[in-house]
Amino acid sequence: MELESIIHFLQDKTILVTGATGFLAKIFVEKILRAQPNVKKLYLLLRAKDTESATQRLHTEIIEKDLFRLLKEKLGTRFDFFVSEKLTLVPGDISEEDLNLKDSILGEEICSQTDVIVNLAATTNFVERYDVALGINTLGVKHVLNFAKKCVKLKVLVHVSTAYVCGERGGFILEDPYHYGVSLNGVPGLDIDMEKKRVDEKLNELREDGATEHDIGLAMKDLGSKRAKMYGWPNTYVFTKAMGEMVVGTSKGNINVVIVRPTIITSTYKEPFPGWIEGLRTIDSIIVAYGKGKLTSFLVDLKAIFDVIPADMVVNAMIVAMVAHAKEPSLSDIIYHVGSSTVNSVRYLNLRDYSLKYFTEKPWINKDGKPVKVGKVNILSNMASFRRYMYIRYLLPLKGLEVVNAASCHYFEEMCVDFNRKIRTVMRLVEIYKPYLFFNGLFDNRNSEKLLSLARKGGAETEIFYFDPKIIDWEDYFMNVHIPGIIKYAVK
Repeated sequence: MELESIIHFLQDKTILVTGATGFLAKIFVEKILRAQPNVKKLYLLLRAKDTESATQRLHTEIIEKDLFRLLKEKLGTRFDFFVSEKLTLVPGDISEEDLNLKDSILGEEICSQTDVIVNLAATTNFVERYDVALGINTLGVKHVLNFAKKCVKLKVLVHVSTAYVCGERGGFILEDPYHYGVSLNGVPGLDIDMEKKRVDEKLNELREDGATEHDIGLAMKDLGSKRAKMYGWPNTYVFTKAMGEMVVGTSKGNINVVIVRPTIITSTYKEPFPGWIEGLRTIDSIIVAYGKGKLTSFLVDLKAIFDVIPADMVVNAMIVAMVAHAKEPSLSDIIYHVGSSTVNSVRYLNLRDYSLKYFTEKPWINKDGKPVKVGKVNILSNMASFRRYMYIRYLLPLKGLEVVNAASCHYFEEMCVDFNRKIRTVMRLVEIYKPYLFFNGLFDNRNSEKLLSLARKGGAETEIFYFDPKIIDWEDYFMNVHIPGIIKYAVK
């Protein structure tokens, strides 16, 4: 495999990006435009009914974001013209055949011009409706591959998955493919076509019974969770992403496909500036709840490694892999884990200490203008201790209420109902995140290490397209980059 100048490769190239309004996609687009302004064209596929609504999404969800501040400062008054010249909106939907392209002429143009496809379209909701998740994360991959086969100049397709397609499996997790129909727990019979048929039949049944859209949504979420657990995956998200990888193996044909599996993605490490993030992502909700004084107890294995990687490193790894495989199309079935657990690990114990230190030095200011005082969190190491804590902390005080009349009796009943509602909500969240709070796997990243070594030896611009997690000082990153970034960009 040869890998020389990445900047030179990107010059005059045309790239189709799916899921263009997503977190990683925006960072990818910004990086390409800033690193190589002589890229020919970026086609941005996004869900929209027409060009007008697509244009509105482009402005409100992409280029008006603070992420593009550096590029705007660099280009000044030329920014709007530059964007209109380099970015072409493509209203469509990967969950439909032919990407549901409305403009056939534009579709023909894309097929004749595209050099690279980057598939970033996904729903990352752990408890997404099964019909939605299957349509985007699994069948969407098939639709993108079928479209890619029409692209006559295509050199490589980069498919972004997740390292957690491994489910709850521990130990050393290899950069290996997932084969069609093979479940994590050995249960036979996993068939994607049958899963789609099952979804369609359930939807028809619910609609014939007159179910409301709300009830249909709940039923679809429940179905996804049950199907995932039946075959050994903890939630609908990773189940449908794993099936998406299976589709790559069976449907790619002669297309040169690279699979990139990031771990838990956090705010930017360095570019376009440190700390940019969009929304509260996984561990960020925990950090914010703690800073606000709302998290006094937490269920977690403090010794467990949680594999995190800054978003700009993920994007850089995608770009380097894209260029390497475009230059060497004979290579296939290489998967890249992009994470930190094997080379520069951080543990939940560290996260607890960083959060305590940060919010002690820079306390959260509440609505009354007063600083929130934080302390050490009461750590619960298993589900039994968690249930015991919830009972003692919430239910026993309710049982101690003195019921003296009908009014207080009614008040007591209301409080018990409210408690039951809260406990169900908390237990549901705990059930969703438990696989990651007690995860004991390490992600093999030898392919990513080889890619990095190749880039350095070949003279590629690794100072621009950096993705080596060994350079991260985790305490500095969390204290001075990530937590301040969450507060500045993600908390409304």
